[in-house]
Amino acid sequence: MDKKYIALTLLGSLMLNAGNACAEGKDGIAAVVNGDKITVAEIREAYKANPQIKDRVSFEQFYNKALDGFISGKMVYQQAQKAKIEETPEYKAQLKLAKEELARKIYMEKEVDKKVTDSEIKKLYDEYKETFKSEKEMKAKHILVDDEKTAKDIIAKLQKGEKFDDLAKKYSKDKPELGYFTKRVMVPEFSNAVFKMKKGEFSKTPIKTQFGYHVVMVQDIRDSKPAELKVIKPQLRAMLAQNVLAESFQETAHNSKIEKYTLDGKTLEAAPKK
Repeated sequence: MDKKYIALTLLGSLMLNAGNACAEGKDGIAAVVNGDKITVAEIREAYKANPQIKDRVSFEQFYNKALDGFISGKMVYQQAQKAKIEETPEYKAQLKLAKEELARKIYMEKEVDKKVTDSEIKKLYDEYKETFKSEKEMKAKHILVDDEKTAKDIIAKLQKGEKFDDLAKKYSKDKPELGYFTKRVMVPEFSNAVFKMKKGEFSKTPIKTQFGYHVVMVQDIRDSKPAELKVIKPQLRAMLAQNVLAESFQETAHNSKIEKYTLDGKTLEAAPKK
């Protein structure tokens, strides 16, 4: 047999196997409901469209939980089709509203994507760094309880050498770790007491706040620094996006002819264009 032919046959076989290996579900199909297909791609698009879910779980985890929901949705839609819901006035009215809302959403997203560039975000970040004022930061953990007596008992146990983390696990009604925080972040009663403490020290008397009684351990003290760009980039982008949309709306309003009427048909005087 010709070697060139054998090579081409092997290559074709490898490509076919690779394609099969990459296919998800059954040839890309996640389910078939009364003959209607639900594709893995549809479920993946839903996963991508929800950043909050995407940040918490893998696609495989999402797929396993979402599949039955997609199947239920398809079954109900099939029943709606049998009932000819899409021909009803209610459906048509809501579809019109949904189309308008979707068009507005996509238009605004495109405006933001077009005008909120990485260079604009970097410029805003540089302004933030220039105006940043360093503050004292504490890193602490606490044990939060409902009554003063329990808090005092915990302090006594700490003085006898018992471990803070063990006592927190046993008594605290809140998660122990507070992370780093500045004085103005916490309620005054808490901040005023904690910011007088030293690194490695635990509070010798309970700290009373609206949440209960706190026993606090200071883990670290430092001067705050500007957040890294990658950490606050989403917030900076959101700020710029808000400005872009406001400017876009003003420009659209300026270039639009608008007539307004009262309920009894009288003309309302339009606000002067800026």
